[in-house]
Amino acid sequence: MRNTVRVGATRPAVVRVGTRPTASARAVAGSPLVLRPHGLHDLRRGATPVGPAVLSYPAADLLIVTGLPGSGKSTLMRRCAHAPIVDSQSSREHYARLLPRWLPYALYRPLVRLRHYRRLRRALLAGGPLVVHDCGALPWVRNWLARAARRQGRRLHLILLDSTPAEARQGQEARGRTVSAYAFARHRRATLRLHARLLGGRPGAQIKGCASMVVLDRAAARGLREIEFSGGPPGRSLPPPI
Repeated sequence: MRNTVRVGATRPAVVRVGTRPTASARAVAGSPLVLRPHGLHDLRRGATPVGPAVLSYPAADLLIVTGLPGSGKSTLMRRCAHAPIVDSQSSREHYARLLPRWLPYALYRPLVRLRHYRRLRRALLAGGPLVVHDCGALPWVRNWLARAARRQGRRLHLILLDSTPAEARQGQEARGRTVSAYAFARHRRATLRLHARLLGGRPGAQIKGCASMVVLDRAAARGLREIEFSGGPPGRSLPPPI
């Protein structure tokens, strides 16, 4: 399908389908490109020199952000998402504040996961738009979200942050929190499988249960300004569970 671009004096240019904005869209001074994802969009700068500044999703849909540890998932979500966020990092930080600093994370990881999935379940039942941090190593989580969205008459979308292992390691060092070599290898294998399914050259690549899949490298992620849900309520985080 060809790209269609809406250009107006008071509205941003909208790229409805496809990954390459047209010259006319790029020429609109001061108007960000808005992509309404459907199907697969490879927005890595090697594939798309000029990418969208805004990703726009239907008001009540769910969005998963996945990628290697240190690829920038939490940063992207907190900087761009105009919807409630469920991020496992907030649960880890919650217990890190309560527990002694010398206590290894592995010992309280089960508590972090329990709190995270409790928050996620509560957010799903509440309805409305939702952005979810996905470590990528547990495919059952995506399957659960896809089933929940389908039962509720919503759609599930995916963003994959495509970073190299070196970039991800740098991101971990910059945030002051690294993962073990074993855990990183496990995450890398899961991300490579997802990467191969999306970008392995097969026409009509699809992740089961996902209405759209967007692939961003670091340059494309930095160029993204907003992740919006049309008509959805504002907000960037969920209150702690009761």
